[in-house]
Amino acid sequence: MSRVGKQPIPVPAGVEVAIEGRKVVVSGPKGRLEQTLPGALTAEVEDGHVLVRRPDDERRNKALHGLTRTLIANMVQGVSQGFERTLEITGTGYRAAVQGGRLVLTVGYSHPVEIEPPEGVTIETPNPTTIVVRGADKQKVGQVAADIRAVRKPEPYLGKGIHYAGERIRRKAGKTGK
Repeated sequence: MSRVGKQPIPVPAGVEVAIEGRKVVVSGPKGRLEQTLPGALTAEVEDGHVLVRRPDDERRNKALHGLTRTLIANMVQGVSQGFERTLEITGTGYRAAVQGGRLVLTVGYSHPVEIEPPEGVTIETPNPTTIVVRGADKQKVGQVAADIRAVRKPEPYLGKGIHYAGERIRRKAGKTGK
């Protein structure tokens, strides 16, 4: 058995898990998420826990067992606590602001860059050099954060750009004198 796949997923108070055929629906205070079960895997709700089971030890089923369990666990965590990614901006004159729900980045281009977050994801700027991406869907939060970072990746010589909080940027030595 998969070590991850066989672990039960605890369902906290205020979160409801419904299994409708091949679809798992998780609802909670932060939203509602759906996931379709892949292959021949099944999921069951038993006394406050969700269990993911596979029919046999076929290679594909073994590979999907732990993945499916983790996806459902992320859904449960997302609708109860939510997910958050923090980005930092480094560079003279580089800043971010939220205007009308859109993120407006001024990062050294001739024009400001606007990013519209997808439904279910919110973007905040506690200060001009910090961006916080929040949402219930872990995949969407990570993708929006990656899209924001891709606008101006941190460069290795001066370290200017947008990077994740706590990310260590590998620096290169600049030109040497004669």
